[in-house]
This record gives sequence, C-alpha cells and structure tokens, in this order.
Amino acid sequence: MNYELLTIGGTDYKTTLTEKFKNRRPWQKPVYNRVVLQMPGKITKIFITPGQQIKPGDRLFVYEAMKMRNVIYAQTSGTIKTINVSEGEDVGKNFVLAEME
Repeated sequence: MNYELLTIGGTDYKTTLTEKFKNRRPWQKPVYNRVVLQMPGKITKIFITPGQQIKPGDRLFVYEAMKMRNVIYAQTSGTIKTINVSEGEDVGKNFVLAEME
C-alpha cells in the first residue's frame, strides 16, 4: 500500500488518501459582505430591501430545501446593496442572494 503524509494541526499522520480527498477544493475564508445559499432551494420570503441597515441576527430570507423551511440570518452588520433574487424563485447552490456594503 502507498502511504502518504497528512499533517493536521501540526501532527503528521501516515495514511492512504482517496482521489476525492486529493482533488477537493481548498478551504476559503468566508466573504461576509455576500449572502450565499449553501444548497439549492426555493426562496419563499424576503425580509430585506436595498439600502436597509442590518445587524447580526436579523432575518434576511426564508427558503425551502429538501422539504424543510430554513431561515437565513445576518452574520454581520451593514447596508444591503443589492438583492439578486425574488420570492418564489428557485436558486442553485452557491447562488449570491444579496450583497452588502
């Protein structure tokens, strides 16, 4: 068996790695001035308007995915710059719902 070296938190491990693991997308720091949908779904309610001031914890959107209703809350404060979706619209994974300043 071909073992490879994997370093996690400063500790080295000798292991086998799958092709899927080797070809994975590297982690990227989140961009907090954009609201991105993490899974495909249908937008059922929009609580914000362009120019509106928001703060952490404010409700932004409600969407339905996999027969579940989910609420998206603000992670940071700012002003809504654009909203790229409308109620009733089906959107895909990684779709940018709104942008903030």
